[in-house]
Amino acid sequence: MDASPTRAEPEPPLTGPAGLAAPQRSGPLALRPLNWLALQSLLLLLGLISVSWNLAAIVLYPLLPRAAGRRIGRAMIAWGYGLFWSVARACGMLYLDADVLDALRDERGLIVVANHPSMLDALMLVARLPRSACIMKAALARNPLLGPGARLARYIRNDSTYGMVHRAVADLREGGQLVLFPEGTRTTRAPINDFHASFALIAKRARVPVQTVFIDTDSPYLGKGWPLWKLPPLPIRFGVRLGRRFEPPADPHALRDEVQAYYAAGVQSDPEHR
Repeated sequence: MDASPTRAEPEPPLTGPAGLAAPQRSGPLALRPLNWLALQSLLLLLGLISVSWNLAAIVLYPLLPRAAGRRIGRAMIAWGYGLFWSVARACGMLYLDADVLDALRDERGLIVVANHPSMLDALMLVARLPRSACIMKAALARNPLLGPGARLARYIRNDSTYGMVHRAVADLREGGQLVLFPEGTRTTRAPINDFHASFALIAKRARVPVQTVFIDTDSPYLGKGWPLWKLPPLPIRFGVRLGRRFEPPADPHALRDEVQAYYAAGVQSDPEHR
């Protein structure tokens, strides 16, 4: 296992509170309706990509062996999210700098945890980590338009804590990666919400390390309480940094507390937008 990214500490901001260029206003007043329409069109594109792949997954799920379905399902979700980010960048609306994640893409048996400022966070990480699975709400896994792709990829349902942990451990032992947001929901209290210990419990039982990842932004877009219809300052920028890697713990709660303190000290955010 390549340990080269494991000791990287949070880097200081480059140009602003989130290490990103500060967003500008949403352009001249006369252009704001066009900007709003363009941003909504990007969300519509994301929805169309998702629905199209889920319809294909309905057909593929009973045909593909489990291992093949898992591999293809995750790769296609990563490809679809990557397509979304490429189009968003080409439109000049949304920029994502997540190249550092490429160092992790081929590692086996790894938990990747991150802070959770935006509804788009999972898309940022999964687009670069085609081996990864997410933990998702059981109701979404049963949704006929959203669930088939997740079932094909063998994403982890959170219908019960025991079942979630058991399935996550099994997936990691098969060489998968797990993307988790220990806050449990998007950040509502700066710098971070209190962490749940599930990631540490899974790390202990699977005997795999925990790689921390920081998501930086100075945009409020799709944060907790931000409505889909509201136009934010443009362009919207996100950056991803690798943090420390923590070894499998003997005490999950002690690891939870240590990682939470590490994030509280390392998250870069703009309080004005929180």
